[in-house]
Amino acid sequence: MKVLIVEDALPLATVYGHQLSRAGIETVHVETGADALSKLRKGGISVVLLDLQLPDMNGRDVLTAIRDEQLPVTVVVVTSSGSIKTAVDAMQAGAYDFLVKPVAEERLVTTTRNAMERETLTEVVEEVRKPASTKAHHGFVGSSLPMTAVYKMIESVARSNASVFITGESGTGKEVCAEAIHKSSPRMKHPFVPLNCAAIPKDLIESEIFGHIKGAFTGATSDRDGAAARADGGTLFLDEICELELNLQAKLLRFLQSGTVQKVGSDSLKKVDVRIVCATNRDPLAEVETGRFREDLYYRLHVLPIGLPPLRARGADILELAKHFLLQFSAEEQKDFEGFSVEAEEMLMAHSWPGNVREMQNTIRNLVVLNEGPIVETEMLSTMTGRVPNVQKDPAAVPLQVPQAVAAAHVVDSFANSSWPNITLSLGQPYEILERKLIEATIDACGGSLPKTARVLEVSPSTLYRKKEIWAAQDDQDDDAPDATDEAASEEATGT
Repeated sequence: MKVLIVEDALPLATVYGHQLSRAGIETVHVETGADALSKLRKGGISVVLLDLQLPDMNGRDVLTAIRDEQLPVTVVVVTSSGSIKTAVDAMQAGAYDFLVKPVAEERLVTTTRNAMERETLTEVVEEVRKPASTKAHHGFVGSSLPMTAVYKMIESVARSNASVFITGESGTGKEVCAEAIHKSSPRMKHPFVPLNCAAIPKDLIESEIFGHIKGAFTGATSDRDGAAARADGGTLFLDEICELELNLQAKLLRFLQSGTVQKVGSDSLKKVDVRIVCATNRDPLAEVETGRFREDLYYRLHVLPIGLPPLRARGADILELAKHFLLQFSAEEQKDFEGFSVEAEEMLMAHSWPGNVREMQNTIRNLVVLNEGPIVETEMLSTMTGRVPNVQKDPAAVPLQVPQAVAAAHVVDSFANSSWPNITLSLGQPYEILERKLIEATIDACGGSLPKTARVLEVSPSTLYRKKEIWAAQDDQDDDAPDATDEAASEEATGT
């Protein structure tokens, strides 16, 4: 990763470049805003050290162009102007940090490294968040980090013929996932045959999987192909696989090893080409440990595991799914529902959704059938039994104290002329830290309600949920970083 120094004073640019090079950071230098934008559009730059006073344009114009064109760089402003207004303007335009000339070498190197680490983390988060492909979304709704990871896994495993083992709570969409794998695979033009092992009587399940010949048992009035033969060339999905009895598990294992089907009552074998995808809402390894599931079958099936997250862990997907089902069922029932009130959104987000997406479908269909639109109010969600938050309409005005703080006018003004608490923020911090403090303070003032916070800040609720996901990922990364004290103690103990 390279650092672009945008500075028209050659002596200063030379000093910056020399100091960063000694720290092992590769730099590139340009003198004008036009040259800077040209360099950035070609790529290969991760961090920009930007002087605000350039011969051809103001540095603020460069910042605006970077933001408007969504160029993937982190900008640190370096200027001789240290006014509050300049700092606020730079951060509003998208600057990550603000340095005032003259800049100490240690401060320059530290800030640049922090900016590089921030850009690396942003790239990782965006890569995870970026949809794998449109093929990976068959039947799914949602763009949370847990689900984008599932989409990428679907795309990866779809190209293989190896067995897939899907786990997840009831109602999380295991069959949808299995069908998505099939539709994204080279087998998509061949049959996808689902079979719920828990929904078929135990004395018929072998026949359902492998088929039977006429007279094999009472009621077998003709030859019949089983699910395995019908799925020839395609995918056989065995849902609730852990419900199979042990003797049938042995026959299934033999089928997987040989690739041949033997109908009930027949001595002949038939070769089939089937890709197996199975699923369970239990812990399969725990089933193995208790002796209810064969260990050899488990390892034969558990080649490519996919875990589906429960709905309660999918953040903003809850509202996205609710809106999707609301519009879908409204069209089916010829109703005019358009959306949810803020209080209704709070109820949806507070509910634990033990039945996951299936419960969501039933809840939304119920309210659409029994009520009239256009807005869903809290009383329409009568079928929900989960916890509803006690949201205060007027949060208590508890001021946030920040010692030796400098009030940023654009932050203070957002609470002006109201009974809400004032907040003061210290400058000299990256914009993303100031933004996080402001948002988290507003969330606290709103009693923890993200929909209400979104209304106050005039942003989408999904924006806040996704920001919280990114912050959680950053916090996890910080927690995983080695502690400097522990490293020093380890070095002392080992004599290094």
